Amino acid sequence: MDNVSSTPYVAEPFQVDFNGKLFMSVLGNNLLNTAGFHANDRGFGIATLNQSKYTWVLSRFVIEMNEMPSQYEHYSIETWIEKVFRFFTNRNFAIKGDGGKVYGYAKSIWAMISLDTRKPEDLLVLHGGSIVNYVVPEKECPIDPPGRVKVTDAEPVFTYRSCYSDIDVNGHVNSVKYMEHMINLLPFQLFKEHFIKRFEIAYVAESYIGDVLHFFLHKNSELEYLIDVRKEAENGTFETVCRGFIQLI
Repeated sequence: MDNVSSTPYVAEPFQVDFNGKLFMSVLGNNLLNTAGFHANDRGFGIATLNQSKYTWVLSRFVIEMNEMPSQYEHYSIETWIEKVFRFFTNRNFAIKGDGGKVYGYAKSIWAMISLDTRKPEDLLVLHGGSIVNYVVPEKECPIDPPGRVKVTDAEPVFTYRSCYSDIDVNGHVNSVKYMEHMINLLPFQLFKEHFIKRFEIAYVAESYIGDVLHFFLHKNSELEYLIDVRKEAENGTFETVCRGFIQLI
């Protein structure tokens, strides 16, 4: 079995924005689906892991695009494992079009956790550490890894209570839902003249149904934004659940 897999997609009309370009959140969802297909075919899919009370959780994610697929365009997503550590694995992606066209790349960091303790499990123990047999260290993914995001703004620009459509099979707010909410913080006018070149997100803690999420936005420049999402605790304090960075061109 080839350790690099490719999954085909098409930009359907309901998946594109008013410019006729694929939504970043749809691309993010398809990247995660592609990762799931790759892992499942090699015995590390969520369905298999759940039988042993394990699951995958996304820790860091960065997408960098040269352009987005247009409505009805066919594209494919390649994925492969770059590195495996004891508690984390690095997975990369390439988004390609017809004739070898490259739309962009993505990098991600994943942890395997116990469904009972919600703590990371040793990747080199599961299945005798056979996950290392699927590593492809030599394949290029020429984008920078995720950076560090720090937002010190004191007042939230948006508050939201998580509800039914936010919750995924793991029982917490879906990774892509955070992406959607973050992007919606930006002025609509920006998207008439620019597109998202780079999107980064770092997941810090889980949030659940009914959690009140506060979104803090810091404007680095007209085309760069930092976001911090914090959930409200019962004692009135805030806990960061994820951080994001958006760069447009």
